[in-house]
Amino acid sequence: MIELVTLLVSFLVTAAAEPLLIRYFRRHHEGQKIRAEGPKWHAKKSGTPTMGGIGFLSATTLTVLIVAAVTGQIRRTLLVLLLVLVGFGLIGFADDGLKLFYKRNMGLKAWQKLLGQIVISAIFLWVYFSEHMPYTLVIPGFGLVTSAVFFCLFCVFWLVGFSNAVNLTDGLDGLVAGLGIISFGVYAWIAWQEQRMDVLLVTLAVVGSLAAFLIFNHKPAKIFMGDLGSLALGGLLAAVSIMLHREWSLLLVGIVFVVETASVILQVASFKLTGKRIFKMTPIHHHFEMSGWSEWRVVLTFWFVGALGGLLYLLIW
Repeated sequence: MIELVTLLVSFLVTAAAEPLLIRYFRRHHEGQKIRAEGPKWHAKKSGTPTMGGIGFLSATTLTVLIVAAVTGQIRRTLLVLLLVLVGFGLIGFADDGLKLFYKRNMGLKAWQKLLGQIVISAIFLWVYFSEHMPYTLVIPGFGLVTSAVFFCLFCVFWLVGFSNAVNLTDGLDGLVAGLGIISFGVYAWIAWQEQRMDVLLVTLAVVGSLAAFLIFNHKPAKIFMGDLGSLALGGLLAAVSIMLHREWSLLLVGIVFVVETASVILQVASFKLTGKRIFKMTPIHHHFEMSGWSEWRVVLTFWFVGALGGLLYLLIW
């Protein structure tokens, strides 16, 4: 029953909040600035309200706190997951805010984003270790590593890396919202199986709020989540995988995010080393667009790949 309430409340709060945000940003003529080097047909999206992540992040946070308080499930591990969500979201908020204020597609500098992400990651790890949670890590080809220092470095890399990976993926209407529903849904199932109520409440609240957000974010999007939403979702995904001590699961559960990031890395490396590009444009969702795929076809295909990755992990697990 508590699971259904969490889903429903987060869905309803987001469904009520997003239209208010859309009206506010339209009234103040504040919208997304589309980068000039992107696909030409994306120019029509310029001016679409952004920072829609405010709605679903607020809904998720409020829902989790209320349900956890009523059911006596307030735990430090639950609170630190919300801290990661809100903390990474605030970094994105500053980034989006600068873009809107200066009417450009450039926000925070890379080092400023990185510094903020590292600080939030350090707080997460402090709570993780204070709860005496395991810090062993199985490294393929090397075996079991029990170094606390190595685990910390890995976790910072994981949190920062996946936060930016989801941010890179957020380039098509509804893409990240749908993938978020799938990936957090997989972790909600695992948390339910393992009776991890802290993780379960957070992941279910995210699924409910993203489901409502998708109503306004699918093509043609009435509002974008912005860096505020994508950085927060990526950071939380990594934190959840660490909290469940299933770090490597994210390579399958978040396979689309991994491929999107890999495409950018390969493209840059190839161009610097050979002067040639592997893809028509990166992240790779733009490559398929440039190859003639419709936006809906790319989004639905990537959703399918994400669902397949999550299902494969559950079957292997």
